[in-house]
Amino acid sequence: MARQLHLNAFLMGVGHHEAAWRHPRTNEHDVLDINHFVRLGQIAERGRLDSVFFADTLAIGPNPRRNVAAIFEPLTLLAAIAGGTSRVGLIATASTGYNHPFTLARAFASLEHISGGRTGWNIVTSAGKEEAANFGYDSIPDHAGRYRRAEEFVDIANQLWDSWGDDSVVLDVEQAIFADADQISTIDHVGEHFSVRGPLNSPRSAQGRPVLVQAGSSEPGKDLAARHAEVVFTAQRTITEGREFYDDLKGRLIGFGRNVDDLQILPGIVPFIGATHAEAVALEREFTELISPDYALRQLSHVFNVDLTELSLDAPLPDLPPESEIEGQKSRSTLVRQLAANDNLTTRELLGKLGGGRGHRTIAGTAEEIADDLIAWVDAGAADGFNVMPPYLPGGLEDFVDQVVPILQKRGRFRTDYSASTLRGHYGIELPAHRAEAVPASA
Repeated sequence: MARQLHLNAFLMGVGHHEAAWRHPRTNEHDVLDINHFVRLGQIAERGRLDSVFFADTLAIGPNPRRNVAAIFEPLTLLAAIAGGTSRVGLIATASTGYNHPFTLARAFASLEHISGGRTGWNIVTSAGKEEAANFGYDSIPDHAGRYRRAEEFVDIANQLWDSWGDDSVVLDVEQAIFADADQISTIDHVGEHFSVRGPLNSPRSAQGRPVLVQAGSSEPGKDLAARHAEVVFTAQRTITEGREFYDDLKGRLIGFGRNVDDLQILPGIVPFIGATHAEAVALEREFTELISPDYALRQLSHVFNVDLTELSLDAPLPDLPPESEIEGQKSRSTLVRQLAANDNLTTRELLGKLGGGRGHRTIAGTAEEIADDLIAWVDAGAADGFNVMPPYLPGGLEDFVDQVVPILQKRGRFRTDYSASTLRGHYGIELPAHRAEAVPASA
């Protein structure tokens, strides 16, 4: 049987292209309209997509005069989308760097119950100096330290979600028993960064706990993913690069007692869809021509943590800080550096390549061409599915759902209807077992 693809819709404002809000195919006012985002969730659900996903940062961004990428806090936004949908999964980004495990575990548990077990947590460590400044830090915490904190944070969150047994809620009115206290346990965690007693003040959800998602591609990031993640979002630009990343990450799972099918790898794609190939290419060019160079240069400066705003647009990139000196976006800075070098790009050309998806792969073509491409990646062992990043919204998502998805369905590569009601069910991930070592809390 042919392998089934997993498809997640990565949603951002009115589109992933940094100039999407300026294009006539979008309504710039939608960036503040909750109904726009609920509609996007409904479109994704109509296409039977596994999930929708929202990224997040804890700072305004480098150039708010030109654009602000994330306005709504994702958990709040997804609670609204949950009310307008019934099946599609809901994945929110939340930082281990500037949250506390108890409050974050509780917030996700609430969304779990609101949605009926459809949530996922995209685990990030927060790499921006502006984010650090908003929480009282003079500089970004070092890369290794951020990942040690993340490991401990995720361990605590999992224990808190497991601090209630599957059948702990009794609701026996006659006997006045709300819950079986023997199934509710403290976690009594004392570690390098946190001390948390528990239990969580929210019962276990329909899918046990949120699906864990991760997107870091550095060495510590891949180890974190191999230990914890059930879905990985990544940025690979060729099948060869995709296979190398896929084999590397899947190969790490055995060291953590896991199987290769325990984790799904979804590279990002930015699809420009046209009735003809030429039409799709022309559409992509329209968006590229709307890029504001001063915004794009500040974004590039943010990646490398150096001021690149005075670069000549028609010259190659200058020498940049070596990877060993990057404490922030290590994997993204490597991707951008390689893209510029491998394609011998001028700064202007590089900014055009990054404008659609910040280094994720952009593909322009007909629906058939895009479907062929996605299937080729999966059949080559470079992906389990894709993190679809529409360059403009809602039209780019509608085109993918109405044109590409039916082709994948006709070829037997994607579901024609949901067979599960939880996000774990969509991804084929087993319900996590309740931890056996739990010590009951006092009744």
